[in-house]
Order: sequence, then structure tokens, then C-alpha cells
Amino acid sequence: MHTISLNRREFARLTAAGVTGGLLGLGHSVFGEGQIETWDPARPMIKTAKTLKVQPVFMYRLPVRREEASWKSWGGIQTEEAVTEELARITSELAALSARAEFPIQIRPVVKVDSADKVSRIREQDSDVVLIYACTGSGDLLKSLFSPSKDALIFVRHRSGPIYYWYEALSTRYLETRDSEARQKAQPRTNTPHVDDVVVDDHQEILWRLRALSGVKNLMGTRVVALGGAWGKYSPEAPQYARDKFGIEIIETSYDDLAGRIRRARADPDLVNGAEAWVEKYLALPKTVLQTEKHFVVNAFLLYKIFKDLMQENDATAFTVKSCMGTIIPMSKTTACLSLSLLNDEGRMAFCESDFVVIPAGILMYYLSGKPVFLHNSTFPHQGMVTCAHCTAPRRMDGSRYEPATLLTHYESDYGAAPKVAMPLGQEVTLLDPEYAVGRWIGFKGTVKGNPSYAICRSQQDVEIQGKWQKLIREARDSHWLMVYGDYLREEGYAARKLGLLWETLTEA
Repeated sequence: MHTISLNRREFARLTAAGVTGGLLGLGHSVFGEGQIETWDPARPMIKTAKTLKVQPVFMYRLPVRREEASWKSWGGIQTEEAVTEELARITSELAALSARAEFPIQIRPVVKVDSADKVSRIREQDSDVVLIYACTGSGDLLKSLFSPSKDALIFVRHRSGPIYYWYEALSTRYLETRDSEARQKAQPRTNTPHVDDVVVDDHQEILWRLRALSGVKNLMGTRVVALGGAWGKYSPEAPQYARDKFGIEIIETSYDDLAGRIRRARADPDLVNGAEAWVEKYLALPKTVLQTEKHFVVNAFLLYKIFKDLMQENDATAFTVKSCMGTIIPMSKTTACLSLSLLNDEGRMAFCESDFVVIPAGILMYYLSGKPVFLHNSTFPHQGMVTCAHCTAPRRMDGSRYEPATLLTHYESDYGAAPKVAMPLGQEVTLLDPEYAVGRWIGFKGTVKGNPSYAICRSQQDVEIQGKWQKLIREARDSHWLMVYGDYLREEGYAARKLGLLWETLTEA
């Protein structure tokens, strides 16, 4: 899948030119001229991921026959003709891989390397990943392809084509393991290949690793607008940890500024009329039921527009609200719940409570899956079950369709507009449970078993845990978790190691 990707400078230039909305599918916004940005539920979700750049390298050495001597290594590629055939095979396989990728990726032409003097050119290239087809050649040549500034994947053939020498020769002499040490303390990120960076035969195994590396690339340096400031639930050091560990840029904006924006929005008849029209479109979506006052929903759409303006003005791909259960209510005459849900449904990242314990994990999950992420409260595990609940659930959890939803008040305030989203029974989900700001994440899979109506946050799912659920009891910390549709547990664990995090899983891969 090939996606338009804009760097920060390009984004700012296009915004100034007034054409960003057209490129990203956001419509056009001009206050006071009768042209107000349209909200269109049929519009595909926007994609904000930067492109992962991959440089494939075919590493080989052609032998020279020597009489009465051992003159060649293992391997089915021993001639120039065989090299040419193999390059064509690799090119074809990578073209098929690129076509299957649902994240933006650029795979460059394969480069042949048979000596160390050709390696410097590869090191100097603007690429994120070196994909090494380790056919033949020396250990020194292999190690020369490892770069401290690039990730490396190593591919060898057993049965998918002519067998490679390095199918036999790869070992922990060249690869890291770090598994036992990682259980004791979080490790710094390293690009020295790990045993998990080796793939034999299967390009699908390459694809999910590249998906994880794309998630890591896009997490690093994310710009997040934090309305009302940043904090961490039971972890005051979480915002600084997010800055230091993941390079996240937190742009704090004030509620005084928000109050002025709300006043101006309410005074703009074109915008108010536009919001009222958007509400009619929203309520016309199949299986959408209104059980709160309609003016709360109109105000939520106005707030959604203001939140989006703040993101665009600050060139941010993520947004969060700190005092979403207090300060914002008397200002907006609604709650932020539906507004955040709308941003997520549009393809942006929006999180309640400004909790930077979990926001980095939520950003990673978004980029791994290409789908909205549901930040929710945790509950005490019992009988293999947990309940996942919050008032800000996205509706387009699969990245396309709108799930059934009832618009209710926000539970704790009994005010405003909050979606109660019904997820399909049997839906497989992946969950992440970060342990405060200590660099330890727990991942597991689950299955949606019910959409109950307990006296708790409005969107609520009873989820059956796949795996050793009893281990989760010792992790019950009254904090936030994250949920996404589908199985991304392998990618999460792989990315966690790349990020130097401690990783635990309840579900066997």
C-alpha cells in the first residue's frame, strides 16, 4: 500500500497554501465565508505514517575452483548466472511483499555486495532498514553490513530457492540473544541483529517485522498536543520519560486558549450550521441511536473541530486532554468523549486523560495496526475475563466500518455526549498494559464476549483473555490499557525489544 507521506516542513508549507485538506481528505475550512470544512463519514481514514525505507542487499562470494582442494562453501549460487537469477527472484518476491504491505514502505532496488569496499555506500544511504540476503561470503563481510544507525534483517534460504551458506553458518557468534538479561532490566535500544531478526524462507515473516519497524520509526518523535498539560496516572515522571525514551514532543496548550476558541466557534454561524449538519450525518449512520440531548452532540462536533485545528496548527499527529472530566465541561457545554472518538474515526490519534504512561504504547499500536486504538480502564482479572471500559471508544475500530453505537451522557458526570460502541462478539483484540513509566510492557490477546451495560464508562466490553490470565492478577494496578482489533502481539513484542523495553506476554505466539 503506497500512501502520501508529508514531512513536517512539507505539511507546514501545504497548510499555509491552504491545500493540506485536499491532499489528506479533510475538506476545506474558511471561517466567515460560508465555506466550512465538511465532515464526511464515508471518507477513508487518513494515514499519517512516515514511509519505511528498506535497502535489500544480496551478499555473496563466487568461488574459484582449485584442484585437489576444498574450494567452495555450502550454497546453491556459485556462478554469475545463478546470481542474476537470484536477483530476479528477490526482486519479484519483494514486489509481492510491498503489494501486501498496508503501511507505507519504499523498497529500493537490490544491491549486490561481494566485498567490504562496497559497504560504505549502503551505510551512507537514507534508509531505515538493511535487508540482508546472506547467501555466501565471510563473517566479516556480514558484520560490515550492520550499522549503528539502521536496523538489520537477515534472510536465508532453505527450501524457497537455492540454499544459502548462511542458513548453516548463522549463530549467536553473530547475533544477540539478550533474553535472560532483558528479564532483569530494560536494555538500551541496539541495532546489532538479534536472533529474532533472522528469517528463513518466508517473506511473510519479513513483512510483519517491517510492520513493527515502521511502528517504531513512527512512534519516535511523535508530536502530541496536550490540552491542559501532560501527566501520568500514578506516575508523575511519565511525560518526561516519554520525551527521553521515545523523543515524543509534547505541545502543552492552555484552557484559557480553548475558552477563546469556543467563544469564537459559537459566534460563527457558518460553523454552527456546519456542525448541526454533521450531527445529522452522524445520526443517520446505520445502528446509531441518540439517547442524550442533541445540543450536546452539536457542541461535541464544535469541540472536535477545535481539537483538529490545534493539531494542524501544531503539526501534530496526536491529541490528548488532561481535564476531560472537569475543566472542559463548563467551557464546552458538553464532554470531550465524542469529540475524541470522532478524531480517532477520522484516522488521527486522540486519547483522553493525557496519560503519558500509555500514550506512547497507544501511538505504537496505531502505527502497527493502521487502526484506531481504544484507551480504556483496566479491571481486576477473574475467571479468564476482564472488562474494558471508557467513554471515548472509536467506532471505526477495524479502520473502515462504523460499529453500532448509542450516544449517551458521559457516565461520571451524566452530562454531554459519549458513544457506547458495540464490538462484534468473537472479535479478536490485542491489548497492551504498560507498567507506569518503568519501561515494562505486558501484551496479550483477547476475544470480545459481550457489550454489557454496567454502571461504568459507556463503551464497555467483557473480554476473554487468551493465555495465562492468572499472571495478569499480579499486574492489576488500576491504570489504563490499550486495545486494537486484530492480532499484533508479535509486532508489539518485536518493537518492544527494538525500543529497549522489558516485554512480557500472557499469550503464546
